[in-house]
Amino acid sequence: MKKAIVIGSGIAGIASALRLKHIGYEVTVFEANAYAGGKLHAISQQGFRFDLGPSLFTMPHLVDELFLLHGIDPRKHFNYSKKEVVCNYFWNDGTVFSVSADKEKFVKQASQKFDTPAPAIHQYLTRNKEKYDLTADIFLNKSLHKWSTYLSFETIQSLVQAGKLHINKTLNEVNEHYFPHPKLVQLFNRYATYNGSSPYSTPGIMSMIPHLEMHYGTFHPKGGMHEISQSLFKLAQRVGVNFQFNEAVTAIHYEQESVTGVTTSKNTYAADVVVSNMDVFSTYKHLLKTARQPTKILKQERSSSALIFYWGINKAFHELDLHNILFSAQYQEEFAEIFKNKKLHADPTIYINITSKEEATDAPAGCENWFVMINAPGNVGQDWSELIKKARANIVAKINKVLDTNIEKLILTEHILDPINIEAQTKSHQGSLYGTSSNSKFAAFLRHPNFSSQFRNLYFCGGSVHPGGGIPLCLLSAKIATEQIEKA
Repeated sequence: MKKAIVIGSGIAGIASALRLKHIGYEVTVFEANAYAGGKLHAISQQGFRFDLGPSLFTMPHLVDELFLLHGIDPRKHFNYSKKEVVCNYFWNDGTVFSVSADKEKFVKQASQKFDTPAPAIHQYLTRNKEKYDLTADIFLNKSLHKWSTYLSFETIQSLVQAGKLHINKTLNEVNEHYFPHPKLVQLFNRYATYNGSSPYSTPGIMSMIPHLEMHYGTFHPKGGMHEISQSLFKLAQRVGVNFQFNEAVTAIHYEQESVTGVTTSKNTYAADVVVSNMDVFSTYKHLLKTARQPTKILKQERSSSALIFYWGINKAFHELDLHNILFSAQYQEEFAEIFKNKKLHADPTIYINITSKEEATDAPAGCENWFVMINAPGNVGQDWSELIKKARANIVAKINKVLDTNIEKLILTEHILDPINIEAQTKSHQGSLYGTSSNSKFAAFLRHPNFSSQFRNLYFCGGSVHPGGGIPLCLLSAKIATEQIEKA
């Protein structure tokens, strides 16, 4: 039996291990931390449970697929419910809008709320679906770095209709074209943050992201987001994948055009195939120090990071749901601060995730567990203690104003996660959440491939490589990488 080593047990690492096991490999996963899941981690504090990492769950069929691959009914081990409300939006002037998961209901309500013709909203959503249908097979399901991808009818069809993709316009320009109301533009501009980018720089093709959310829906996994990684981890153990925790890989070994194995903090291991789920920047800089470095890729702008406050709140806010956004009144300036000035804006857009709305046991009776996040620049040596202090004060002031409360008096417990800690805990360069940013029309083509052009049996998965960050794309990266292994 051929041996495969997976470096890192993030969601893509676990998915790769499951797929490698399915095609007949003996698989060992090495993890520097004491737990599986990477960014999909959780903590409990004073009776409150918090998911530390990703908080949005879409395209759950990609998780189910891994159970079915091994002939196991996912419903016996992993369950989720679809949300009727996608997200609640709040603006500084008192405007509030809830996005319904029902598309027709959303169009009707958005048309009335934002004085926008319903046909314009319908046309926008239809065009988003067309973008997805034209590009999904190329950008999401296959390697962009194999000639075979471009020698297909689907690719030719997409190239012929490339004008529909809005590659030469920014997401903001596309949204302004369809919507006269600035608040509706802002609502759809927010989807750029799903891959850690700016709507004023990322190409208009990214408007297919809301299609994914509105077409497939948003879900809450029973047990919280942490249960996604844990259910797959348990599945991997059940089918015979070996996990080595507290054992960091320190080097990938190679001879000529092949990798031969790895050295860890405890031993050296041989392998026929190595898959790195570690951030691709860190993989090259720390594990392949003497190999040829992909300089252009490693110099690319990183995606945004995050500053997150986990608060145990001594009150139930009935106007809030699972997902909530408090918008900045200076949205474009906020992104300029993050990407150009590497700072935090004084009026940040605040995302509040409250899983106790779905899981009563995530907080004591009458309380809520708040995951309070703002987009942040990567760690490039800023004075984070000062930035965090100012940001916390600005966040508290904004929440007090928008929700008409005194949130400081309601905070029973607090935990903070910043770009420095994200970088230290996940080896994501500069604490970026999605690897490189998509602030370029060529960004999709510039991500590192899922295979090495230097070593025939070295592969890559996770948010820092093709097709991108976020749970669905990480799961797809594992699929693409292991399909390349199977074809080799």
